[in-house]
Order: sequence, then structure tokens, then C-alpha cells
Amino acid sequence: MNDVTVRVAAAATLLWLGMVLAISFLEAPLKFRAPGVDVRTGLAIGRLVFRALNAIEVGWAVVIVLALIIHAPPSAAGTTAGILVVAVLATQIGAVRPHLTRRAEQVLAGADVPRSSIHHVYIVLETVKVIGLVVLSVALLSG
Repeated sequence: MNDVTVRVAAAATLLWLGMVLAISFLEAPLKFRAPGVDVRTGLAIGRLVFRALNAIEVGWAVVIVLALIIHAPPSAAGTTAGILVVAVLATQIGAVRPHLTRRAEQVLAGADVPRSSIHHVYIVLETVKVIGLVVLSVALLSG
């Protein structure tokens, strides 16, 4: 991979990683602990934040995929990690978020809905994505 492509792909990977860590593992759980933020308010905020995060993630994924197409990553681990993070993001947006959105809409409408394990699925996918982004960034920077 040439220097510019590596730098662009690594920068996109690290920015994406930072955003996921800051939003998914810091902002999301903390907002429900803030004084005056009830579940409905937290869900309304979360929907906006995660919709924006996912849109930006798609942008980072496009940048990374294009960089990896232009110049193959220096290792099989980099290729696998790149494919993994894009697949996880697609799964989150296409399969998991619609369930979370429907549940949030029910709560926002005042329905008393039972707890859902779909949040746990999302958290597991976020964790896998973080690991994939770390592996990808290491592969890009060390190759």
C-alpha cells in the first residue's frame, strides 16, 4: 500500500474507532445517569445520536473499503478485519437497529414494553467492531 492510502485508511479507522468508543461505550450508558434524563428522553437522544453515528460510520467504511480496493492491505489480518467491521456495521444497520428503533418508538409512544435482549446483541456487535477496528489499524500501521 502506498503511504497516502495507508495514512487515509489508518486515519479513517482510528477516527471510526474513537467515535464508537466515545459514543457506544461512554455517552450511551452515561446519559441515563444524568439528572432529569428519564428513559424516554434518553431513548430520544440515543436515536438521534446513533442515527448520526451510523451515517458517519458508513462514510468511514466507504473510505476504508476504497483504500483497501486501491491497494490491498499488507496482511490477511487487515483484509479480514476490514471485511469484518463492514459486515458488522451492515448487520447493525440492516438487522439490529430496525428492532431497536421499533422498540424505542413504542416506548416513546408511552407503551410499557418488556426489556429486550436486542441491546445485548448490539453491544456484542459493537465490541466485535471495536476489536476489528483495532486489528485493522494495527495491520495498516505496521505493514
